[in-house]
Amino acid sequence: MTTRPSPRAAGATRGAAGRGGPAMFRSLGLFNYRVWFLGALVSNIGGWMQATAQDWVVLTELTDNDATAMGVTMALQFGPPLLLVGVTGWVADRFDRRRLLMTTQSTLMGLAIVAGALLLSGVMTLPLMFAFALAFGVVNAFDAPARQAFVTDVVTRENAANAVALNSASFNAARLLGPAVAGFLIVLVGSGWVFVVNAGTFLAMLVALLLIRRGELIPRVKAPGAARLADGFRYVAGRPDLVVTFVMVFLIGAFGMNFPIFASTMALEFGQQADGYGVLSSILAIGSLAGALLAARRDRARMRVVMVAAGGFGVFSLASSAMPTYVLYAVSLVFVGFATVTVLTTANGYVQTTTDPGLRGRVLALYMAVLMGATPIGAPIAGWVANVWGPRAAIVLGASAGLLACAIGMAWLLLSGRVHRDAARRFRLTIDETRPLPILAPEEFSDEVAGTTPIRLPEPPGVPRGRTTASHRHP
Repeated sequence: MTTRPSPRAAGATRGAAGRGGPAMFRSLGLFNYRVWFLGALVSNIGGWMQATAQDWVVLTELTDNDATAMGVTMALQFGPPLLLVGVTGWVADRFDRRRLLMTTQSTLMGLAIVAGALLLSGVMTLPLMFAFALAFGVVNAFDAPARQAFVTDVVTRENAANAVALNSASFNAARLLGPAVAGFLIVLVGSGWVFVVNAGTFLAMLVALLLIRRGELIPRVKAPGAARLADGFRYVAGRPDLVVTFVMVFLIGAFGMNFPIFASTMALEFGQQADGYGVLSSILAIGSLAGALLAARRDRARMRVVMVAAGGFGVFSLASSAMPTYVLYAVSLVFVGFATVTVLTTANGYVQTTTDPGLRGRVLALYMAVLMGATPIGAPIAGWVANVWGPRAAIVLGASAGLLACAIGMAWLLLSGRVHRDAARRFRLTIDETRPLPILAPEEFSDEVAGTTPIRLPEPPGVPRGRTTASHRHP
């Protein structure tokens, strides 16, 4: 017999389709995903506000425009996902993700309240800010993989790539508003109030988690045995396509995504203050949002898109480093943001939709560790380069990482045998999109395997042997 979706999951899918919405927004047809999306949007706005305020406080209030200190702050905040990757991925697979998220979101809200109070009382110091950055990083190390994997608890597998892209759109829509609002609030009332406002936005996510209909969540695939931590590493090691994806994401995450350092130091070079820095971050988000929405239109995430976008990131970043005025630099950031989010959203969607569900939490923890954990390596280097040779040199370093990531991806594509000459046109090369991917769990198949590998199933009772065959196709 062939596997069939549960009545609840099937009903949810039909509900989404029945609304007749555009394919770009099809996941929003599900009640649980709508609630999740709105809660995440409000919380993300607050998160971007706090990130902007934290960077500006370290750069201008706690130091004298020291970009290296800013890089250390970023390293402390993004280092824990790399150090705790085995534990956080295991936790995301082992425990109820909804309850886990309620715990992490509540903890982050408490930290924001305390940090805001210290800033408002005037007792915040650079070592204290370092400590808070580390605390935020530890909690986020558990929050991020659970939040990423929770998307596949809310939507069916065929909508997973669309939901991931819409999550990215929510993140970047918040990025469009958060930094600009934070910049003006810093000028008007001070940075401490930005932390307090962010603490309030966590309530939106907590309410969303409470409103989600638990009976409509997609049943999770339980990992066999004790859900060993090493399984995630072993799984990725056996998937060359994932290894290459992780390498590309690491290079861009380590050296190319240090936008707080790039934008803040460039803003100072152009004679701007906190509001000017906030505007740059929001303009970057215009391109980011466009990239996320375009990714939501695609039916599936493809490796070649990741590679091309990585190359585009390198080219656009090089162009931005040469801009002579504040306005032209701001315009160039639209294209940088577009390329960046295209890389990250497509890579995230590819990892989620081609990974064994029983190992998804651990694999996503590895992905987030590579992405966020790259910052402790690259951010201090970028800050040091900006201090010694100027912000433009730091941007060129990031652009070079993007071009190298593209070259690595293209080299793997050629060596893997996926590129071949089109039989119909002599000088045309095509990329084989149907090659089966090695899936380590025998009971689970990717769409590629299901579409290219027919499997004979037992004939129903009473049917002569050889009369019927079928292909197993995972719903």
